[in-house]
Amino acid sequence: MEKKVRVLIAKPGLNGHDRGAKVVARGLAEEGMEVIYAGLWNTPEQIVETAIQEDVDVIGLSILSGAHDVLVPEVLRILKERGINNVIVVVGGTIPLEDIKFLKDHGVKEVFLPGTPIADIAKFIKQIIHKAE
Repeated sequence: MEKKVRVLIAKPGLNGHDRGAKVVARGLAEEGMEVIYAGLWNTPEQIVETAIQEDVDVIGLSILSGAHDVLVPEVLRILKERGINNVIVVVGGTIPLEDIKFLKDHGVKEVFLPGTPIADIAKFIKQIIHKAE
């Protein structure tokens, strides 16, 4: 029996729009994953601390505010600083196409834009997690 993938869905920064994050969280749970939803207005430090406490495999950052170029690298920096190298980070939200390479260069495994089917997100996560085992 394959291990259930544990995913933390977090909203970093001051963005208060979380409908998409909740839809993704629910969809991933329906795909058989254990999902922890961290709620709104998380700092990068809080996100990393929650990921450690919850022993997650994946951090999914939902960003609509345009602050992805600051917040995502900060989450990745703190993970590295804390010696956490076995957690995959994915990003979803309104990310300009020209910023995707920047995020991936910093260590994001994938960026999911609005309209990405939940099944595609779940398939990507399962493939990358089970490949790493």
